[in-house]
Parts: sequence; structure tokens; C-alpha cells
Amino acid sequence: MTPYAALLARTRTIHRPVGPVAYDCVKVIVVRDGSAILFSEFGQQPVTIGDVILLGANTLCGSEPEGHVSVTTIYADTDYVVDQVFWQYVGLLQDRLDAQGFANTVYTEPAQILRLGEDRAGMLMPWLDELVALSVDGRFVENFYRMQALWFSIAHVIAPFIKTSPIRTSPTQRARAWPVSPRHRRFAPLRGEARKVAELLRADLARRWSMGDLADEVHLSKSQVGRLFAGSSQLRV
Repeated sequence: MTPYAALLARTRTIHRPVGPVAYDCVKVIVVRDGSAILFSEFGQQPVTIGDVILLGANTLCGSEPEGHVSVTTIYADTDYVVDQVFWQYVGLLQDRLDAQGFANTVYTEPAQILRLGEDRAGMLMPWLDELVALSVDGRFVENFYRMQALWFSIAHVIAPFIKTSPIRTSPTQRARAWPVSPRHRRFAPLRGEARKVAELLRADLARRWSMGDLADEVHLSKSQVGRLFAGSSQLRV
């Protein structure tokens, strides 16, 4: 069984256009070399060395390299990120469940380009390379604390560039938090059917959807829809 990984990092060079794709995790993409045009919720934007792209979960993004673009991408589990938000603002929040809504309020822009500059982004390269090496190594239990330390070092540099909204907390607080079951993450792109089901649920929150109703909408069997979402967070709205 593959160990659970809250973080993964990979480096690659892209020479051909990549169509819009979404993941159910947070992505931090550091441009190391070359340039590209990105297509996402921020519209069409150029990126080059020294830029960092921040993508929230379920955010579509595509790219068209201008010749080539080399990037290191960090995939961060959404539950892991919410936990960090909770501990960062623990003085304002009652429990972890409040952290989810709080994060949605503060980080309202799901797709951002952070213009760090080549010199500042250069500080990240040794940490990124080590994080990639540890991810490829695959010993997530043994490397857990080192991978966290590397992530915190990277986050400390990019955090001041992230756009946030005014902090607001809920007037009512929950008494306790309910933990979720661990997931064995592949950090793979979301299937189109998963995105459509999530959009259907968001569009009609009052409706009591059955598995059969959802299956009919996305032209899958009920068992296929069940497998599509089993053990994942893709159905969260």
C-alpha cells in the first residue's frame, strides 16, 4: 500500500501546450526557466522565471509554452493546508471546521500569479530540489519532518505575495471538530465527471440528489459514480 503523502513535488520541462486541467489539491508552481502563457480564472497571463503560480483546489489551468518552460510543482493536500490555516490563526478560530470557511473567506482568489522576481525565487531552488528528491524517494514516513520543514521554508518566502481578503470570522463557533479519514493520494487531475457532479450540487443545494440522479446526469452507472468519489474529496462543495 502506498503511504499517505500530504505533499509531493515534481520538476519537468514542458514543450507543448497543456489543456485546462484541475486537481483536487492546492498547487504551487515555480517557474525555473523559459516562459509560457497561462489560461485560468485570472484570464490569460504570461509567466516567466521568478514567477510562482498558486492554484486552489478544483481550479482549471492550462498553459502554452513559449518554446519551453521548466517548472517545479508542489501538490499540497487540501486537508493539510486547512490544518495549517487553523494553527496559523488558532487565536481566532474555535476548531478545525471553522478553518475551512475562514480559509475560503481570506483566500478568495483561487488562481494567482506571484511575481517574486528571479533573485527571490532563486532562494527557493535548493529547497525545491530537495523536496522533489524526497518525493521521488517515496519514504514519506521517514522524510515527513524534513519535507514539512522544506515546505515551511518555501511558504515563508511566497506567503507575503499572496493576495488575501479582509479577515472575518463566524459569529457562531462549533464545539468540536470531526476528523476525516486518511486518503492515499495520487495527486491526479480531476475527471470531468467529478467536476460536473460538483457543479450540479453547487447549483441546486436544496435538492436531495440520489446516486441514480447524479449517474444519469454524467452518463455513468451508479457503481461508477461511487468509485469516482470513493475515498476522495472531489465531491466536496
